[in-house]
Amino acid sequence: MSIALTNAQIRFLRGQAHDLKAMLQVGGKGITDALVAEVALALEHHELIKVKVGGADREDRDAMIDHLAARAEAALVQRIGHIAVLYRPSKDKRHIVLPRA
Repeated sequence: MSIALTNAQIRFLRGQAHDLKAMLQVGGKGITDALVAEVALALEHHELIKVKVGGADREDRDAMIDHLAARAEAALVQRIGHIAVLYRPSKDKRHIVLPRA
């Protein structure tokens, strides 16, 4: 399941994520099943989260962010340095109403 977002929706979500603090941090163990489960739970409750990814190399960070987004079935909204913004609509109760495409 891939979430396709328009440019207007990405711009809206970046604005919503501006004041958020990073909820989770990817450490030295990398992306584990427990981390993916925690990201999925946070996305179900909040729909929009920031994740801090450690790593010295930019390519490694980008690969970890892409892998985490794919495993959590989330859309990557933005990536700046060590911080990634992920979005996935809640299955039970939607908190964020996206602008129309």
